[in-house]
Amino acid sequence: QVQLVESGGGLVQPGGSLRLSCAASGNIFAFNYMGWYRQAPGKQRELVARIASGTSTNYADSVKGRFTISRDNAKNTVYLQMNSLKPEDTAVYYCNALNPGQGYWGQGTQVTVSS
Repeated sequence: QVQLVESGGGLVQPGGSLRLSCAASGNIFAFNYMGWYRQAPGKQRELVARIASGTSTNYADSVKGRFTISRDNAKNTVYLQMNSLKPEDTAVYYCNALNPGQGYWGQGTQVTVSS
């Protein structure tokens, strides 16, 4: 069983930045993908960004050029650097660890972008 703990959320003004962290209790290198998802009120959870056990990354079109996902295998931590934040980025952000037939979620961290 792997536990994922997110941190770094909060309230930020439009155009601001936040860095989310996801600390895992196990070896994140063991997972095919580590990712960040988000869920806004009344909407389905959606993929924001994911990083493979190598270095390949994928981003939602809505965050390309603004968000960067990275991983520190030595610290078993995945990061999401979010720049140029917009009100539509407001959501609960969840960390995910994924292997075929096996997935884990964190408890989520709230990100609110508002003036």
